[in-house]
Amino acid sequence: MKKCFLLAMISVFAWQYSSAQSADKEAVAAAIDKLFKAMELGDSAMARQVLDDQMTGATIFKDKSGAVNIRREKSSKEFLDAIGSPHDVVWHEEIWNLKIQVDGDFAQAWCDYAFYAGKTFSHCGVDAMQFYRKDGVWKMFHIADTRRKTGCEI
Repeated sequence: MKKCFLLAMISVFAWQYSSAQSADKEAVAAAIDKLFKAMELGDSAMARQVLDDQMTGATIFKDKSGAVNIRREKSSKEFLDAIGSPHDVVWHEEIWNLKIQVDGDFAQAWCDYAFYAGKTFSHCGVDAMQFYRKDGVWKMFHIADTRRKTGCEI
């Protein structure tokens, strides 16, 4: 009888943990969607809801000679300014194969993406994003990506 009770309790705790993980993953996915929607709308106030004030970013790319480089991206303020500045065309980032991992108040996401300026394809690659939960809200504190013009499986 004790073994049955213990097994039942383990099952309940595992279910609760799984449910919390699922809710956290959905919240992180919603934050990602909000960021990309903010980019489309040119709405820096919306993007600010998702980004940490000290967010960092980096891009891994190959230069014209084929050498691999890293470029440190703009600060969160510069990124927000770029989103909120008027654009001739809509910025649209399509993502797929989104994978999210959560451990307490830390989460990371990985996805393939294709970036469009208006209807024109610009580049593709992988986004790797890191979040932390601050006052119940998932905030992105780092994003890194790869960028290429070919080899995009859309």
